[in-house]
Amino acid sequence: MIKQTKIRKIGNSEGVVLPKSVLESLNWQNGDAVSVVPQSNGILLTVSDPQFATVMDSYAEMSKKYADVLKELAK
Repeated sequence: MIKQTKIRKIGNSEGVVLPKSVLESLNWQNGDAVSVVPQSNGILLTVSDPQFATVMDSYAEMSKKYADVLKELAK
């Protein structure tokens, strides 16, 4: 399913409005948090999981703090 949309001015920002049929096919709803991941050929949109983001932030902190230990464990 290919749907086209345009970048539009929304307040002081710009954004893309997704067609209702696309949102329904993904089971996305108004108010869902969406992660935007830049890719070499465009972007990837995924519904965000706040718990996953918290875990990944914790991992990032831990991996810096224990980088030497993780390097040894990887051997």
